[in-house]
Amino acid sequence: MLVLSRKKDEKIVIGDSITLMVIDIRHDKVRLGIEAPKNVTVHRQEVYEAIKKQLAEPIDLPAESDQPQ
Repeated sequence: MLVLSRKKDEKIVIGDSITLMVIDIRHDKVRLGIEAPKNVTVHRQEVYEAIKKQLAEPIDLPAESDQPQ
């Protein structure tokens, strides 16, 4: 893991198309601004893990006999 120090309004560049900027620092929280192409998804880790969990769950489809005719 690369660990960097940044002050407010300073940026980190990832590759050619992603930029992270420190927007604000208050007590123990840091607000980040993220610029990335639309085809790059950006999620907080807990949201990303919830999405992965939901996608891993089997889909419960009604049996063919349960469908109205």
